[in-house]
Amino acid sequence: MTNRIAAIGAALLATTALTATTLNAETLRWARASEALTLDPHSQNEGPTTTLMHQIYEPLILNDLTGAMAPTLATEWAPSEENPNVWVFQIREGVTFHGGETFDASDVVFSLNRAMSETSNFKELLSGVVEVRATGDYTVEIETDGPNPLLPNNLTNIMMMDEGWTTENGSAEVQDYAAGEDTFAARNVNGTGPYVLESRTADTETILNLNENYWGADEFPLDVTRIEFTPIQNPATRLAAFLGGEVDFIQDVPVQDLERVEAAEGIGLLTGPQNRVIFFGLNVGDDDLTRDNVDGENPLANPLVRQAMDIAINREAIQQIVMRGQSAPAGVIAPPPVNGWTEELDAYPEYDVEAARALMEEAGYADGFTIQLDCPNDRYVNDEAICQAAVGMLAQIGITVNLSALPRAQHFPLIANLETDFYLLGWGVPTYDAEYVFNFLYHGLEDGRGSWNGTRYNNPEMNEMIVSLSSETDLDVRNQTIADLFAMAEEELIYIPIHNQILNWGISDEWSAMVDADDQVLFKYFELN
Repeated sequence: MTNRIAAIGAALLATTALTATTLNAETLRWARASEALTLDPHSQNEGPTTTLMHQIYEPLILNDLTGAMAPTLATEWAPSEENPNVWVFQIREGVTFHGGETFDASDVVFSLNRAMSETSNFKELLSGVVEVRATGDYTVEIETDGPNPLLPNNLTNIMMMDEGWTTENGSAEVQDYAAGEDTFAARNVNGTGPYVLESRTADTETILNLNENYWGADEFPLDVTRIEFTPIQNPATRLAAFLGGEVDFIQDVPVQDLERVEAAEGIGLLTGPQNRVIFFGLNVGDDDLTRDNVDGENPLANPLVRQAMDIAINREAIQQIVMRGQSAPAGVIAPPPVNGWTEELDAYPEYDVEAARALMEEAGYADGFTIQLDCPNDRYVNDEAICQAAVGMLAQIGITVNLSALPRAQHFPLIANLETDFYLLGWGVPTYDAEYVFNFLYHGLEDGRGSWNGTRYNNPEMNEMIVSLSSETDLDVRNQTIADLFAMAEEELIYIPIHNQILNWGISDEWSAMVDADDQVLFKYFELN
């Protein structure tokens, strides 16, 4: 499971500072580079969005601070004794939504069906589900198209909504974020979670207050009673706010400033490996590209070109110069904790410009070509700087790259709408199983799968193997299928892995927390020192 590192020991602040913060000690001021893209909990399966949703909404099952699955809105779950294709969930009684509505099995059925709909970004997680049905006020059965041992793992980020509130406000359909749709549920919330939305100005400030009627009041510390969240994209500004005491917690300490934070009084670092790989995606499926200078053909469809690009990227230089050592070069899109990862798979190719040039010549592109690289500038650690480094590296083999760096709110729809040929993306695996990687990134964009596959790659044999993972109960057979899939993925090389991120959270010594490998912050676990 996840490798989680305990919080740094607390240290007392200077007397004057302590007196000032104690007056408002239960308010936690939080900043990070990225804002939530939407408040619709089923619209965007994306880290910062899901993190905010976890404060307001809740899933049936939650990964706790040890990485274990913990009862949340479900208290028990097990396969049915009568039908191996059915999971039975006992729903927590006595839970109310923030608006006062009672939570019961009908809300679970509604929420899971909503999350399976076409515009939901979570539908791949439920792609094997045949039916969700309530068999009592607090009992739900989920039937799948075969025995599905990983179904509970897939539910940890799927939030429960109130059926009446959602329907009455015209939001039964999930917001189509990629199409630019705006809905009531994209701007308003009604969850069962530990915090209630007081106010929100997107991209400026979000205020949350403790849910006084929270069902978990006796189970969690809940020392944070008020959250003031401010997205601060600029790293220097974000760090200055933290060092100056304007915020208490930041999720993304700039790598160049780690020593500065460690040396400062009254604040500290929480550090650990992140469950996330950063990589480049390549449009290998179209016959011709729209943002290159090659007419009538697609240079990225040539495997020799992809191999050349792969060995022209100097991952160790990116690690040392761009990331200041705060990354681990990778050869596969699966972090080490994920089932299916092996050291052999994660071996990355040796940087070799001369060999890359030879491959380009063999592919018929000795003079190179021009292409556009689409990159986010506010999502991953030093994302734009990684892209800038790649531009220079690829230039050495004749590929002229025009860099377009945009906020992730504009970047992600390019992938969803198949409007990019070459792009940077990061991928975490909250289920800790490789099926999550293949379902979203390698399966063709069909049958409710492949929603983050911007490569246009579609291999029927691979698709069939991916689908089989959800119902294969023989662990040896399943793991062999995963190994075979990774071998196929390595040969096809539709993605170029760069590195695994390392997490660096900054926190005031007033607070204790544990760094989460998923970069998932759960404020209900934070404690005052």
